[in-house]
Amino acid sequence: MFEKIVEYASRQLEVNAAEITRDTTFESLGVDSLDIVEMTMDFEEKLGIELDLEDAKIATFGELADYIETKLA
Repeated sequence: MFEKIVEYASRQLEVNAAEITRDTTFESLGVDSLDIVEMTMDFEEKLGIELDLEDAKIATFGELADYIETKLA
């Protein structure tokens, strides 16, 4: 899942995928709340799950990958 998130984020944010690690924060890449909403909606649509990132307190790409994996389980 992490690799899929990195691929998506690098395309959407126009960032080199190598810059994104599990510990990379959304803030460090300039991801704002609108970007997060868009990303959440895209993943919900692609994966057929509901994500509530605000309640989950997710700040890094690794945390996002772990959160999505728990929703898919």
